[in-house]
Amino acid sequence: MTLSQSFPARRLRRLRKHDFSRRLVQENQLTVNDLIYPMFVVEGTNRREAIPSMPGIERLSLDLLEIEVKELAALGIPAVAIFPVTPSEIKTEMAEEAYNENGLAQRAVMCIKETCPELGVITDVALDPFTTHGQDGIIDNEGYVLNDITTEILVKQALSHAQAGADIVAPSDMMDGRIGAIREALENAGFINTQIMAYSAKYASSYYGPFRDAVGSAGNLKGANKSTYQMDPANSDEAIHEVALDIQEGADMVMVKPGMPYLDIVRRVKSELKVPTFAYQVSGEYAMHKAAIDNGWLKERECVLESLLCFKRAGANGILTYFAKQVAQWLKEDQNNKL
Repeated sequence: MTLSQSFPARRLRRLRKHDFSRRLVQENQLTVNDLIYPMFVVEGTNRREAIPSMPGIERLSLDLLEIEVKELAALGIPAVAIFPVTPSEIKTEMAEEAYNENGLAQRAVMCIKETCPELGVITDVALDPFTTHGQDGIIDNEGYVLNDITTEILVKQALSHAQAGADIVAPSDMMDGRIGAIREALENAGFINTQIMAYSAKYASSYYGPFRDAVGSAGNLKGANKSTYQMDPANSDEAIHEVALDIQEGADMVMVKPGMPYLDIVRRVKSELKVPTFAYQVSGEYAMHKAAIDNGWLKERECVLESLLCFKRAGANGILTYFAKQVAQWLKEDQNNKL
């Protein structure tokens, strides 16, 4: 006898009746292993600066960074992503500070690896924190970002990060061919196990505003945009081509940025290319959540956890999120309550 697959033989709510059965059939789960915490670092000592457009997030000097990463490691967070705030007086048109072996980013890497060697360190490979104009590369007289000369400097920057001890270099610049050039340079210099997380599908999004405030590049950019190298938000197929090229050139993992508005891209990358795929819940997403939470319009814990679970459902292997520390604390509390 063949059972009917229609109602009432098939009641999908049966499995939702009890907590235990909902847990048994849950398709995706968020754990601390999914979290990467972006951090902003500044020069100085005992320096802690609030970021008005990102409530709860601060710029830290290296001595305070050392304390913070110990807490993050204790929570089980696998990795942090470092973003330096470059003083305006050392920004130049050619971004020489980007590959200074004693630069802030390089010293931050060394600080973290000395303090918590088990904590993964991801560095941003891009020139916008170091240029007087705020673009991610070297510009010509018309303000157009030049691809190949920018790539040459990105290679120097990536090598300086690897030499400092970075576990993962993450080119976020969107220049053509830069992954292959960086991979070749790393291999030739003996950094065969330095990983590359390519920002392969980074869109020319309006959700980056608070981040640019945090690193101090918004004022340099002066209203200009990055549409000649970051991707058009209207495009999806192009993202697949970008990811495929970066993997072919030697990327170990790829990034989709921003996150929630582009979860369809995460899903396509994971389904079609089946490569390690990460997503960035960017500053604008964080700021929107915090604004709604602080106004009492959304429940903090429930909405933040739901937002990150959406990344997992879409196929992300990991998530860069400014909520990482708080979420890790919540997950630890939940685990302790079960013991």
